Amino acid sequence: MAFPQTRLRRLRATRALRGLVRETSLEPADFVYPLFVAHGSDRREPIPAMPGVDRLSIHHAVAEAAEAADLGVPAVLLFGIPASKDDEGSGAWDDEGVVQLATRAIKEQVPGLIVATDLCLCEYTSHGHCGVVRNGSVDNDATLELLSRAAVSQARAGADLVAPSDMMDGRVGVLRQALDESGQAETPILAYSAKFASAFYGPFREAVDSTPAFGDRRGYQMDPANGREALREARLDVEEGADIVMVKPALPYLDVIRRVKDETGIPVAAYNVSGEYAMVKAAAAAGYLDERAALLEALTCIRRSGADLIVTYHAKDAARWLR
Repeated sequence: MAFPQTRLRRLRATRALRGLVRETSLEPADFVYPLFVAHGSDRREPIPAMPGVDRLSIHHAVAEAAEAADLGVPAVLLFGIPASKDDEGSGAWDDEGVVQLATRAIKEQVPGLIVATDLCLCEYTSHGHCGVVRNGSVDNDATLELLSRAAVSQARAGADLVAPSDMMDGRVGVLRQALDESGQAETPILAYSAKFASAFYGPFREAVDSTPAFGDRRGYQMDPANGREALREARLDVEEGADIVMVKPALPYLDVIRRVKDETGIPVAAYNVSGEYAMVKAAAAAGYLDERAALLEALTCIRRSGADLIVTYHAKDAARWLR
């Protein structure tokens, strides 16, 4: 029936009624908390572009992971800052590399926490690109072999999930085969399937010193204008063996998250990236918005769009506010 019989405001009248019919839930269990782990001891270095986020030595990373777990956050995602870099990014598959050491330490001290490991070479290469550079561009197939070594090394260190973020063609299938053949068949793959060549990654590149020394990543990351291509990427990753697919960034790509969820039917992650984090922090610091209200609204909208889990630097604050 039309108005006046139908009055949708009836169910908005009180907080209790709004909660009773709320369509989308947001809980600490929905979050994955990224950590930047660096070599050294007793090292905690603030990242200027990301207020409240630090580069952490392993001891501090373990403490951060434990605090997140105490707040109900079920998982962390580790990014490594190696002591040195080279053309191939060999630190990525070093069994004594910073991510591998941190994984072991967190699994020992916080055994119930899920440890996911970012799988890419950009943090480890001297040129800042995500793979082997030949003749001025990234060689897709040569990069796959190195990613396979890194995946196996991370899984052997105890990673509960490996998360390839490089955007090389065919990498999910190659990684699945490498993990299976090395005795790591139970290790799931969280694939950065629709990773766009975004302007919102700037603070992250400062955090891990991974700005490309030449050119950019548009030759392998996705054009922000393309939605149908994102569905192709996600379908291919599922066919190759991905257990979870990701859309990155999140807030400018809510439509893509929804379409990927509808298309694949498997768990979908969304990465609430560094630039999104920095914008909220900067606006709140300037008094332009209420940080708590804006953040919880944004995260709820990411969930509403279809994300089953959200990778977010806000994880600890959001978890506290949701308690």
